Amino acid sequence: MIRTAVATDVPVVHAMIRELAEYEKALHEAKATEEQLHEALFGENPALFGLIAEDDATGEPVGFAVWFRNFSTWRGTHGIYLEDLYVRPEARGGGHGKALLLELARIAVERGYSRVEWSVLDWNQPSIDFYKSIGAVPMDEWTVYRLSDGALAAAGQR
Repeated sequence: MIRTAVATDVPVVHAMIRELAEYEKALHEAKATEEQLHEALFGENPALFGLIAEDDATGEPVGFAVWFRNFSTWRGTHGIYLEDLYVRPEARGGGHGKALLLELARIAVERGYSRVEWSVLDWNQPSIDFYKSIGAVPMDEWTVYRLSDGALAAAGQR
């Protein structure tokens, strides 16, 4: 079952974000607090939206997706940027990840958005194979750039 995240989901989503960061070998970079996550999802001006995948038998959260709206100037429409999608290892293979992605696609279609996009680490072949199995295509001609930490501070003071 897929449902919209509610405020009481913040602790479990936060825990799963840390599990995802550990899986991606970057736990040291996962600095977000539960308070920050709560504000982003449920504050006065939410900038982030969330979905929860629940175990059919127990109703316990076993996965999540968090996303935000982006905008295509070429298409003139919004889209969805999937920031994180994660399913706990014991629940993988049960269709939760696919259900989360299909719900995002449904939301995009319902709202007239033109795309759903996300990034995946180049070594994460199980995820790459999964994404391709639902029709997603890699944007090989694009390279992601990022300013953060010291480089961001330096650029912001110019």
